[in-house]
Amino acid sequence: MRIRTALAVCAAAAGTFAAVATAPAQATEYSSALKIKGVQYDAPGRDSNSCSSGNTRDEYLTIKNYSSSTTVNLKGYVVKDATGNTFRFPANHYLEPGDYIKLRGGHGTDSDAGNVVYRQNCNFIWNNDKDTIYLYKSSGARADVHKYTKSANDRDGNGYISYHG
Repeated sequence: MRIRTALAVCAAAAGTFAAVATAPAQATEYSSALKIKGVQYDAPGRDSNSCSSGNTRDEYLTIKNYSSSTTVNLKGYVVKDATGNTFRFPANHYLEPGDYIKLRGGHGTDSDAGNVVYRQNCNFIWNNDKDTIYLYKSSGARADVHKYTKSANDRDGNGYISYHG
């Protein structure tokens, strides 16, 4: 699956034109193949961080390799929230061009074939009202960042926000 972005340009009758921005105002483009594709910041149902019966597995972050030619190893990449809750990818997870992985809460077995990594932690990481998501390369350089608020970014109210298409 390949993602292609386009800049929409509208020509007005007077011969002038305006560009329509497709990225949120707070998004800064970093030179990274890996970017945050989306976040299920509010797991469906009533929040419960019980390891045996909770729904932290339903809260996830999708990270995608937007490169057209480079495979990227996630080992050492870091995901953080605004208050410093941190997850560092401890093992090799290779994302080929166009591939993605879902970083889920809760406990489970990581699977490259299933495109999933578990945080092995039953606490929620993302706030249900607002938060900031940081993605850092293994070198420590910032790969991507997004702020969200439920009222401004989740127009359909389903707890999921998309970034980068």
